[in-house]
Amino acid sequence: MKAARFHAREDLRIEDIPEPGLRPGAVKIAVAWCGICGTDLHEFLEGPIFTPPPGHPHGLSHEEAPVTLGHEFSGTVEELGEGVTGLSVGDSVVVEPYFVCDECGPCREGNYNLCTKLGFIGLAGGGGGLSEKIVVDSRWVHPVGDIPLDEAALIEPLAVAYHAVGRSDVKAGDVAVVGGAGPIGLLTAAVLKGLGVTTVVTELSAARKEKATSSGVADHVLDPSAVDVKSSVLELTGGAGADAAFECAGVNAVLDTMLDVVKPAGVVVNVSIWGRPATVDMQKIVLKEIDLRGTIAYRGDHAAAIRLVQEGKVDLKPFITGRIALDDLVDKGFDTLINHNDTAVKIIVHP
Repeated sequence: MKAARFHAREDLRIEDIPEPGLRPGAVKIAVAWCGICGTDLHEFLEGPIFTPPPGHPHGLSHEEAPVTLGHEFSGTVEELGEGVTGLSVGDSVVVEPYFVCDECGPCREGNYNLCTKLGFIGLAGGGGGLSEKIVVDSRWVHPVGDIPLDEAALIEPLAVAYHAVGRSDVKAGDVAVVGGAGPIGLLTAAVLKGLGVTTVVTELSAARKEKATSSGVADHVLDPSAVDVKSSVLELTGGAGADAAFECAGVNAVLDTMLDVVKPAGVVVNVSIWGRPATVDMQKIVLKEIDLRGTIAYRGDHAAAIRLVQEGKVDLKPFITGRIALDDLVDKGFDTLINHNDTAVKIIVHP
């Protein structure tokens, strides 16, 4: 079968590899669509980061580069391994793309997204969604019912957003600010709107501002180059400030702004992965008793994220801005998202 294989920095090849064999407790999936994630781009430009380099296999997958990429994918169940229940051949599914040890302290406490040996399918080995077929343990496979498979490829990043929103403790009727309207920022706003929260999105890019508005996920869109974001949020909230804010850009100025816009005793959730250390104005946190919280991936969030889509509370269609074939992955996928990222939100690949 064809697969996109990460060999080394800026060395991504479409290769023919053996189709994976089925094993007990696992499911073989024919991949329909796979999204290109910012993590994939970082891996391509700066890796190996999450991919195990040659000579250093991952402790759970036991694989090393080259590995197949792709962790945001949907597909159809093709075969069931011995002992698999709750799934049927022909089911439309998505995958929670994890390797966890089930033995460390966080795993024993149920916080498997904080596993000390954590790995991601499509980065640390185990196959990937940028291939024709994949075999995954059934515990990680989630049926999506009648959600179209192209939209279902966005369930994985939607689960990231859902988990981040859960970390904030917001509730219907609250006001939240989302800093950055990239894919995760837009999906975070979508989850907030779906839960009845008033959303304010800050963004510089004209194309991303337009997407925040046209998709309906933003009640208000603020351009930091044109307005004072703190003053605008105070005006929108009757002088109170936002109940929560989400840093979704990995930019220090955005983090600073999120600390400014929340009310006293508000919550700031850092959603982005940072490429370098950030600086934090601790005085802002101290004087307003702000809770600054981290969030990583998801933990038992896929079913709830799927329900939001099935119930019509989140519409994923507007965020798919490109559909390409696997052979065009680098030229029409990675190149677009690296060098022209204000023209695209989510490009999905049909292998």
